[in-house]
Amino acid sequence: MVPVFLLTGCGQEFGKVDQGRTIAFDKAKKTVTLIRDTNTDPNKQPNYNGLPPVTYVIPDDPAEMGPEPKPGGRMKIDTKKNQIVIFDPKEQNFKTIDYKLIEQKENIERNHPLVFDKATEKAKPNLIVDREKKTITIYSARQKTYTVFSVPDEYFSYPDSTWDAGDEVRIYYKEPGKAARLMNVSKTDIYKK
Repeated sequence: MVPVFLLTGCGQEFGKVDQGRTIAFDKAKKTVTLIRDTNTDPNKQPNYNGLPPVTYVIPDDPAEMGPEPKPGGRMKIDTKKNQIVIFDPKEQNFKTIDYKLIEQKENIERNHPLVFDKATEKAKPNLIVDREKKTITIYSARQKTYTVFSVPDEYFSYPDSTWDAGDEVRIYYKEPGKAARLMNVSKTDIYKK
């Protein structure tokens, strides 16, 4: 009884945690908008399909926030079905786009020459949109796939960030819409997208 009394007697209110993929980050307004990961099993791949998007005010204290999150529109690339799922900000919904596969390589680790330049000791871009050749190249470190594909012409007018995976963030909050802590999960050593 004593431990329960101490916990309730302190009047301490525990916060909640939210996690998802960043689709917008406004440094001036100090807000981050994400699509929630609805998968509750941490051993399975994330499922970024929680609509509507949710916006949080970032912490005022820089010590409560990791690296700024990079936004992106790609929610999923299905290399078996040759489909990519993006978030369309105008429609505030997802679009599943069938793509024409040009090249695909699997089991590509982060240090593979396709995605890592040994001379400079730096990673190559994980997204290349070539509007002249009408190709999009995506390296997914999580899936360990390097995929080159083409989409219908109208999609090449979309910004490059449409095809990029936004950083995954974990937010601790006590007050809805206001982050007490923000962790950029994608930019930590424990887990990379």
